Amino acid sequence: MTVSDDLASLEAGLDALETHKLQKTSRIAQTWSAIWPPLLFVVLLVVVWQLLYNTHHWKPYKFPSPGSVVDRFQEEWDSGDLQEAVWNSVRRGGLGFLASLAIGTPLGLLVGRVKMVRRAVGPILSGLQSLPSVAWVPAAILWFGIGDATIYFVVLFGAVPSIANGMVSGLDQVPPLFLRVGRVLGARGFASARHVLLPAALPGYVGGLRQGWAFSWRSLMAAELIARSPELGLGIGQLLDLSRQNTDVPGVIAAIFTILVIGIAIELCLFAPIERRVLRRRGLLSATV
Repeated sequence: MTVSDDLASLEAGLDALETHKLQKTSRIAQTWSAIWPPLLFVVLLVVVWQLLYNTHHWKPYKFPSPGSVVDRFQEEWDSGDLQEAVWNSVRRGGLGFLASLAIGTPLGLLVGRVKMVRRAVGPILSGLQSLPSVAWVPAAILWFGIGDATIYFVVLFGAVPSIANGMVSGLDQVPPLFLRVGRVLGARGFASARHVLLPAALPGYVGGLRQGWAFSWRSLMAAELIARSPELGLGIGQLLDLSRQNTDVPGVIAAIFTILVIGIAIELCLFAPIERRVLRRRGLLSATV
């Protein structure tokens, strides 16, 4: 038996051991192991919240109980306001993020690959990323009036810099050897970007997408809090501000929890699976995760 045969036999044995170990962990067990830590934290948080409420250190209208917040959720659900607000906000956030994706991706590719553009635009992108999104709302209202254009404008300027910078960061991490190998194989211009640059830059780019969604969601809430009009319909930001005007603290907390839950749901259902797939394809994650 040759050395190569010995190595192949050893590799096959190790693969068999690893496969056997992975098969012992069921999908249900993996799901439960991912769910129970945050679930336990939420339960502990609610318990502490209830204990603090029972001390009566704060007036009930300032510090409501968990039960009163749940009741407020139920009232808004029964009236249909919650469903309308969630639909309008998620629709605006999704459309704004897709538009930001269409703008930020080629912009990041251009900044990352053209030195002159990077020198001119790179610092501006970094500055825009650090600029609070709420700062754009007054200018957008003056330019576009109170309407969907104002909200989408704020969302775009909140998300595009993060997506573009994520692409630039991913491109900076591509080993030069990949590009040289691509050129040897005939990948130049668009073919090089499609088959070499973009796949190699995916980890950094996915990080930029996650941050871009976070910024777009925050920008949307800032715009909805300030820009209010019957033409816009009811959004979660408007629902939050209405509760504030009515001194409805349970309504305020209910709206905040709604914003938080939607953000977590988008992360777990969209970006986390994309990240796992990217890492798995690079051999950094087991196939069963």
